[in-house]
Amino acid sequence: MDRIQDFEKPPRVTIKRSLIIFIGNIIGIYLIMLFGWGIPYAELDDVALFVIFISIINALLWPILTRLFMPFLVLTFGVGTLVLNGLLLQIFAPLFYIQIKGPAIILTPILMAFVTTVLSALLTIEDDGSYYRSVYRDAKKKRKKEPKDYPGLIIIEIDGLAYDVLKEAIDKGLMPTVKSMIDNNTHTLRMWETDLSSQTGASQAGILHGNNEDITAFRWIEKANNNQMMQCSGVNRVKMIEERISDGNGLLAENGASRSNLFSGDTDNVIFTFSKILNIKKLYNKAWFSVFSNPSNFARIVSLFLAEMILEIISQIKHRILNIQPRIKRGITYIPVRGATNVFMREINTSTLVGDIMVGDVDVAYSTYLGYDEIAHHSGVRDEDAWYALKGMDKQIDRLIKANKYTPRKYQFVIQSDHGQTNGATFKQRYGESFEDYVKSLLPKDMKMFAKMSSNEDHYAESFIPFSKKNDDLIDKGEEKELGASEVIVLASGNLAMIYLTQWSHRLTYEEINEYFPELIPGIVNNEYVGFIVVRSSEKGDVVIGKNGIYYLDTGEIKGENPLEQFGENITRHVKRNSSFKYTPDILVNSFYDKENDEVCAFEELVGSHGGAGGSQSKPFILYPSDWNVSDDDIIGAESIYRILKDNLKSLKEESSDDINISKQ
Repeated sequence: MDRIQDFEKPPRVTIKRSLIIFIGNIIGIYLIMLFGWGIPYAELDDVALFVIFISIINALLWPILTRLFMPFLVLTFGVGTLVLNGLLLQIFAPLFYIQIKGPAIILTPILMAFVTTVLSALLTIEDDGSYYRSVYRDAKKKRKKEPKDYPGLIIIEIDGLAYDVLKEAIDKGLMPTVKSMIDNNTHTLRMWETDLSSQTGASQAGILHGNNEDITAFRWIEKANNNQMMQCSGVNRVKMIEERISDGNGLLAENGASRSNLFSGDTDNVIFTFSKILNIKKLYNKAWFSVFSNPSNFARIVSLFLAEMILEIISQIKHRILNIQPRIKRGITYIPVRGATNVFMREINTSTLVGDIMVGDVDVAYSTYLGYDEIAHHSGVRDEDAWYALKGMDKQIDRLIKANKYTPRKYQFVIQSDHGQTNGATFKQRYGESFEDYVKSLLPKDMKMFAKMSSNEDHYAESFIPFSKKNDDLIDKGEEKELGASEVIVLASGNLAMIYLTQWSHRLTYEEINEYFPELIPGIVNNEYVGFIVVRSSEKGDVVIGKNGIYYLDTGEIKGENPLEQFGENITRHVKRNSSFKYTPDILVNSFYDKENDEVCAFEELVGSHGGAGGSQSKPFILYPSDWNVSDDDIIGAESIYRILKDNLKSLKEESSDDINISKQ
């Protein structure tokens, strides 16, 4: 196999594209004038000359300015780019009898980019040529004289995308790039199965570090640690988890790069990686240059972000008018969250990965794209909003693959997901009462309860506030006091719920729970929206209890109906492993699964959910190069994905060494 390839230079900007940029910039300036946002009226010929002049100035000065001010641009999360661009406009505008002041300093570059983007979309003229060229110039300077003689690897994670939903998207024609990878036999598509905790924390721990031991759910209580609450969000908590699971041999330990992940995979080459995001030294990364390489690129990202927010507003109105069910209240605060995950983070990921590819030094990069998962949570797994997100994701994959043409070192690609999602109305919507209130009704009235029922904070676009003290665990002082005084704690992870009885420092047995709280287990099990519970018996070991049967896991004995019947052939294995963890709750609760309608019942208020067992949430996918050495056996557990990726990374390097040795003989 050829590992060093002939490469091209990115195409020059076409005359049509240049004309679109020129017209878009003029319209953008006139819109600022029209709305009175800081530019008084100016003559068309002056505006046209100004646009031409500023294009020349940007071409000459921007590469120098970005190098000088790169730390400022990074620390302001790109906002500094708008300020810098606006100041250039303000400085040179008076030469053409134009005044730019007030809000126009920021709004002018955004509106110019927005109009250009809209015109490009309407006329189907892509921006790739100018974008690739600006990154290419810088990448060429950073390249080593001799490219590495073995392929690099880019791993793209589409968060929350199930195998069957991917297949549907391909069949609908929404993901032509992924379809071509399969149809051309360059890649093999496989389904894999998550552990019982089908959520990003457990899956990425397994994939990036080969170890997700003791991550029982998104959030859990550690009785042995004074009832400390741990969770797969909050930068200090995630850092602590990584320190527990890492042995220094993570997926990215050898010259790897982490882009927008929970865990680092043992690399320090990180951008928006939660376990290391508070380390300011690691926040600054030369890969950021590809985001700011073009003065209009970040303004374009902001304009797309604003457009996404408008789409979300329209979607909320449409869902209410059409009475789409199941439906949750998405609210105002979710609007920028959708824009952040489906546009801002997406574009940052792609830009930095394109830079990584063109420089060609990184051996393996892993990047998480959050948009689909976020939208599926709130709109639904197969809602048109979700399909729209996947269509946009396919374009990002296409951009990354095309970037491979402009580097002497060949990169291979893996596209995969960390878990899926399963649709369904929530427990509260179905039963008319929240799960924590239902549990409380089964306990003595004077028992103090703490409940935390949202697990969507594994997306730090929703949970991370730069330089905020709240980044630790996302619990305010009132909640922390309530947690410390509680006697029962109820937590949710999608359709998986955990009940901890914290008056006791050990995991209570089935017999003890029945003695102290005789109504609790029967009440939970007999609720029509509960599928099964897991408890530990002092006599029988791990026990799974359903409405019509009991499964004694240690002996394999089943009395009545098997309560795990609807949850897949490997569910026993997953439940036994989860029950062996240090911090498994006194009672582990999984909702029912309606196989006919492919629905579960989340204990939190989300339409699409994941975290437990039932349906597509446990069935993500991996699309890997067809010439890889991968067993035909079922792929079970996130740690298996780590081994597949790690082994084939090793093979890529070893094959190169073997070829060199053969050539010397």
